[in-house]
Amino acid sequence: MTEDVAVLGVGMHPWGKWGRGFVEYGVAAARAALADAGLDWRDVDAVVGADTVRGGYPGYVAGATFARALGWQGARVTSVYAACASGAQAIDAARTRILAGLADTVLVVGADAAPKGFFRPAGGDRPDDPDWLRFRVLGATNPAYFGLYARRRIAVHGDTPEDFAQVKVKNAAMGALNPNARYRKRVTAEEVAASAVVADPLRLLDICATSDGGAALVLSGLEFARRHGSADPVRIRAVSTVTPRYPSTVLDLPDFATDSSAAVDPAGGSFRASIAAAAYEEAGVGPEDLSLAEVYDLSTALELQWYEDLALCGEGEGAKLLREGGTAPGGRIPVNPSGGLASFGEAVPAQAIAQVCELTWQLRGQAGARQIDGARVGITANQGLFGHGSAVVAVR
Repeated sequence: MTEDVAVLGVGMHPWGKWGRGFVEYGVAAARAALADAGLDWRDVDAVVGADTVRGGYPGYVAGATFARALGWQGARVTSVYAACASGAQAIDAARTRILAGLADTVLVVGADAAPKGFFRPAGGDRPDDPDWLRFRVLGATNPAYFGLYARRRIAVHGDTPEDFAQVKVKNAAMGALNPNARYRKRVTAEEVAASAVVADPLRLLDICATSDGGAALVLSGLEFARRHGSADPVRIRAVSTVTPRYPSTVLDLPDFATDSSAAVDPAGGSFRASIAAAAYEEAGVGPEDLSLAEVYDLSTALELQWYEDLALCGEGEGAKLLREGGTAPGGRIPVNPSGGLASFGEAVPAQAIAQVCELTWQLRGQAGARQIDGARVGITANQGLFGHGSAVVAVR
């Protein structure tokens, strides 16, 4: 176990399609987090920005971009990019600086202004880039990729489109209670079934949108938190940023094929399962200790997969856990009480940070109508392109 760091402040810019630049969203979130922490911007020792490749050159240097927008005050800056895991890596970089004694307070910010429709690779011809190739050679947009995972669950575990629809019903009900969510409307299973097919068997309401949004955290050492008057803050106890192990025998785009296990036995578990396992080990907790989880529901089917990867149930039992109400509020382990990406959509560098914002509000007892009673331990789960694991354990 590593030493904990304190979450002094959290802040978000609501998700949506606002038509403005990512810097505006990130600065709004940062100011909200600073206000929540009771700190002035000039009190911050360092800034870590989660990069957005869609923001032009400023997006590639997000740490400095946000520091400049807030007003130069000499803070150290770091910028990180790990696709959808960028936020978790930003948190990890901030935590490392604090635990190394190089900073008392670090501001972590991620924000994005997403395109309409599907995400696509950056422009230009790059035949050595597997992500560029999967669009150009396979024509595999992200929804097509999600559809493949859904098909696999149907074939291997017997899940049904009706099971997938119930994930959306659950998450939409929670998103309707979240003022930061883009979609704040309950839906029925019949509405999911009536929505357009996008990538069979997934329909429009099974798949998350692309969104604008921002999220920020103010982290500190525990001693600083006590001096600042926060005797019992929410604490980050673990951050997992693991990568896959050879051989990887489940196809994970942008790879076109799995590794062969003819000469080497497969690893004991899947890549996504290893993300959570590393977080549990570092935090000294297990799935039985969790009060809630925030997972990366790019599609309804992928949420079911995370139930199993987080060891909330056995392999192939995700749909059963859902049907029994185990992941709904009041169930054994509520999942995505924020409403998840189903209610927010993807604002890529912000989403792993936003997950920790939700854990913080829940563990503080500040989540309002979506509050999980007695929340003490939470985990986030995420995955970035090119093998970037992402999980954070927070406790109180």
